[in-house]
Amino acid sequence: MKTLEDLLAIKEKLQSQIDLRYEAHAHTRVVVCMGTSGIAAGARPVLTTFSDMVQEHKLKDISVTQTGSIGLGNNLEPIVEITTPKDGKVTYVKMDAEKAKKVVEQHLVQGNVVTEYTINN
Repeated sequence: MKTLEDLLAIKEKLQSQIDLRYEAHAHTRVVVCMGTSGIAAGARPVLTTFSDMVQEHKLKDISVTQTGSIGLGNNLEPIVEITTPKDGKVTYVKMDAEKAKKVVEQHLVQGNVVTEYTINN
């Protein structure tokens, strides 16, 4: 049988996961492209890493969602779009879990776009 503390911990964990997907209050959106080619290129671990890191850093007003293909081409997958009030939309390409961690640390936490991973480079 679970104690009240156990139940409260479970509630808090699940609430933080729900908050990640609730966009009505979100100021920053992280969208991982999860079309067939994106998934084949490794988008699922990228999505998981963004979700986990946002929770780990207890970042507020950020939603992490997924979408289908955005049509930029298979050679750029996995693709992540981050939209913030400060920077507008930034498109990251050829992402992996390690790059996702760096983007969270530098872009979402510190506010600095990681230009080496963007579509313009």
